[in-house]
Formats: sequence, C-alpha cells, structure tokens
Amino acid sequence: MTSTKERMAEAGSFADKVKQQADIVRVVGEYVRLKKTGKDFSGLCPFHQEKTPSFTVSPIKQIFYCFGCGKGGDVYNFVMDMEKCEFPEAVKVVAEKCGIAIPRQKERSPEERKENQQRSVLVEIHREAQSFFVKQLEGTLEGKAARAYLEDRGLNKDAIERFGIGYAPSGGDALLRHLKPKYSDKLLVDSGLLSRDQSAGRLFDRFRRRITFPISNESGKIVAFGARALGDDMPKYLNSPESPIYSKSNVLYHMDRAKEGIRRQDFAILVEGYMDAIGVALAGISNVVASCGTSLADPQIKLLGRFTKRVIVNYDPDAAGQSATERSLALLLEQDFEVRVLALPPVGNKKADPDLFIRERGKDEYLKLLKDAPPYVDYLIARARQMDLTTGEGKLRAVNFLLPYVQKIPNRILRSEWATRIAQQLRLDEPVLRAALSKAATERRSEVKTKPELERRPAKPVERRLIRMLAEAQGFRQELAKQLQNARLYHGLETEKIFAALVIASLSGQPLQAAEVGAALEDRDRRLLYEILFEEANEPTWEEAMSCIEALQHRQAERELADVQRSIEANPAAPELRGLLEKKQQLMRRLAAAR
Repeated sequence: MTSTKERMAEAGSFADKVKQQADIVRVVGEYVRLKKTGKDFSGLCPFHQEKTPSFTVSPIKQIFYCFGCGKGGDVYNFVMDMEKCEFPEAVKVVAEKCGIAIPRQKERSPEERKENQQRSVLVEIHREAQSFFVKQLEGTLEGKAARAYLEDRGLNKDAIERFGIGYAPSGGDALLRHLKPKYSDKLLVDSGLLSRDQSAGRLFDRFRRRITFPISNESGKIVAFGARALGDDMPKYLNSPESPIYSKSNVLYHMDRAKEGIRRQDFAILVEGYMDAIGVALAGISNVVASCGTSLADPQIKLLGRFTKRVIVNYDPDAAGQSATERSLALLLEQDFEVRVLALPPVGNKKADPDLFIRERGKDEYLKLLKDAPPYVDYLIARARQMDLTTGEGKLRAVNFLLPYVQKIPNRILRSEWATRIAQQLRLDEPVLRAALSKAATERRSEVKTKPELERRPAKPVERRLIRMLAEAQGFRQELAKQLQNARLYHGLETEKIFAALVIASLSGQPLQAAEVGAALEDRDRRLLYEILFEEANEPTWEEAMSCIEALQHRQAERELADVQRSIEANPAAPELRGLLEKKQQLMRRLAAAR
C-alpha cells in the first residue's frame, strides 16, 4: 500500500513537471489580453476594475503581478484565483491547457478499490431511482395528482423535466421491487433510498407518497433526494440520510447548475428550499442555491467561496427562517464574505418566500428588491428594533443581540460608525450603553482578516537593489546571502522578512522560485517583493553588491550608536557606563572611517 508521503510526492512531482513545461503567458493570455512591453507582457487586471494596464506577466520569471491590487504569484496562483479552485484542480487545468497528459490515479489498496466501486454503484442506484420516480410522475394515477399539485405551484411540464422532479408512490415497496433484482440489500440500505424495519427486518421504501427532487453534487451526479409529502404526512420535507456519496453539509442544491452564473455575476442568492431555488431559477436568475432548510455549514460556505465572496441571503420570513439567517450570517462573516439580506415583504396576508413572491409579484419586482437588499447590519438593526425597547433591560437585550455581528466587521473605523448608528437607531440615549457598545465593537477579541493596506511599504533604494540581487544574481547571490546573514545586516529593517526568505532560498543551493518565496510572505511583503522584481534595473555586479553592503553596515552602525546614546542618557552604573562610552567611541571611529 502506498504511503501518504509517497502520494504527496507523486502529486508534487507532476505539479512541478507541469509548471516547468507550462508557459504562464499562454495560460494567462486565455483570460487577459496581453501586450508585449519590453521583456514582459501587460494588460488590464482581471481581479479589479481598471482602465490603465497595471497587470504584468514575466515569461522569464514565470510570475504575474498587479501593481494596482497587489495580486501576484505563479501560474497556479493565477488559475486558482480565476477558477476559484484548489491547488490540485489548478494543476489539472494548467496541464489541460498546455496539452500535458494527466496520469491516471492508481488504485491504492483493495480497501480503496472497494470504496470506489461502492460509490460508483451507489451513484448508479440513484440514477435508476431518478428514472423510476420520473416515470411514476408521468405515467400513474398517483403521479397525476402530484402533477396537479406542481402545476398549482406554477411548474409546467418543461419546468418539471428541467429539474428532474419525480414521484415516490405510496405503496412502500415499489422502488424496492424495481431495484432488488440488481442490487444487494446492503447496497440498497447504504444508498439511503431503502430503510429496514427494526422489528421485522424487512426492507421498505424510504420515500412514500412524496414528490421527489434530485440533489446533485457540484459535478452534476445525483447523490440524494429531497421529498415533499403530497398529503399531511410529517415531516413535510424528508431528505436522504448521510451516505458514502452524500453529506448534506457538503452539498448545496442547484450548485451544479448555478456555479457558472455565480462566477459570472460574482454573487450568489442563498435560499432555503428546493421550490425557492426552482422558482428563482425559472425567473431567469441562475445564480441561486439552496441550503435545503438548514443553516449553512462550514463546508458549504467553502464550496460557495470557490465561486464568489458575495452573498444575498433570502431565507423564509418566518421565525425558523430568521434564525437560520442569523446563524448563516455569523458563519459567512467569519469566512470574510460580503453579505446582504433580502427580507421579502408579505404578499397580501401571507408571509412571502421567494417562490411565492415571484409567482405573485413577478420577476422584475423581485430583481428590484434584490438590487436594493441592505447590508446585513441594516437587516439586524431592523430585527433588533422589533424587540421591546421601552425598558433598559430590553435595550440591553437588543445591544447584546447585535454585538456578536458588529464585532465581526473587519474594519475598526467602520465598526465604530456602525456602533454609533445602532445607538442612534435604537435610541440608546444612555451614555453607559452607548460607551459599552462602542467599546465592545472597537475592542473585539477575535480578529477577522483585515483589509490589506493599499499604500506601498517603504523600502530604501539600497534594500530594493539587494533584494533584486538575491533574487537574480546567479553568479554570487549565495555569497551575498552569507555576508548578509553573518553580519545580521537586514535585522531590524522593514524589509527583514523579505531578506530572510531570500537568504534562506539562496543558501539552499537550489534555483530560486520567486513565486514560492512570495507565497511564504505576508501580503504587504509579497506585494513589495513583486514590485521590486518588476522594476527596471541594470545587470547586478559584485562591486555594486559590496557598495550596498557597506551602506547597510553604515546604517547598522548609526542605529547602534543611537541605541548606545539612549543607554548612556539613562544614567547607568559606573562600570556599565564605561563600557557604553568605549562602544560609542568605537562606533564613531567606524562611521568616520567610512566617510
């Protein structure tokens, strides 16, 4: 059996092979119109709006960088950002674009082979069940009653076919009789489509007298079903249980059809149930997904984050929907999503879910409300105002309801503004409450990722030149790294982390990969590194390197002299003072000799 380390090594070696053979200009050129400018290529950045090109690709260094928004990296970083995918998928995308054959994954062990075979059979069982349910809807008397219900909900024949809606008959063993000749009892139970009677031990259909909605994974394979009772049976909605091919926390209904629309429009509409997602999609709004009656789970949010970081939450307006909205908000904010909330107004005397609202008021009215959906804090303030604000205790409850959300706002100034706004809208005139709100909102303890600073980080010309040499001077960068490290010349500089990363890479003796060095740095350092690497510069020489080192030594001596002077002014004891005065004289002689 192959070990995990061996698998990672195989994957890594293939990724390295693809990266060596891939032409970053060719790959990026499929997404961005590039124009040759000297040794590099430039174009309009695909990651932010701009009119003047600030996006640059280097075929020599095989990296890209935008001087406007700071995005940069290698060909994999680019594809991961553009396709909203993880590293393994990016390797496949680049390989396919460059015509590099992707090796077939080896079957690792009998256990894995058995698991893969089981998953394949379970997908096949679901495909057969889907055909069975569709035929039951189309060709039986019970199915006719189900079609009448669906038509009453505004679904015509085309819509029913488009979403694969079917019907599970009431008998309790119709699907069992259909599947039993081909599959073992164990597989049928594992699929979640059949259940076993605990007392008698017999099998029976899980879904009975229910309209069925196929649930597909992101790649479009049916892995589960949701089913709505046609009569008064409870629960009204029943889903497939967890199985080897289905985990409800990993799947969003309609994501297989919605992902392109979400990526194109850069936002997703999040609704609760199947009919809501279908109603919105039938109105021509493709970027809608449903969490199937539950609040979001972390894996679902990560799946959504591959396609967008902007969400409009449009759950049902009842108490359960409001609770699900608030739970989902907390998780989305922790994952750094930009969130708005659409709370639909009632239709007549009915609370309106998206499906009902669109059927009664129309697509245009829904789109208008969608466009004007307020930021999540406005929604939460409106919820807090529904509480009893006539007493101090009631106001305190409202404040405590809002605080956890306000604390998740990344920007400190914005948090303070929201704190004041909440105090005003809730009429919290009591100075103690206002101060407590502002203080708690400003001094939150659990930090969310903050916005990257847009201003460039300062770096003196000497530092910039040495950084460039460490990255490119093949003939002497290892010796240069030794001198910088031995004399600790970059310690205390604002560029210290960039120097440290380049020194380590240079001393390794391996060819330097700029993208790998950049990936190990924090955002501001990475941006500065890429800016320096794309600057116009002459060929480096050892003489210039020594001149730069002397300049750093001079600055180091000046810093040490300033530290010694501060220590002398602190009036230390006589023995320590003598040592400080001697060191001061040495540093002054060193600086004088360097002039």
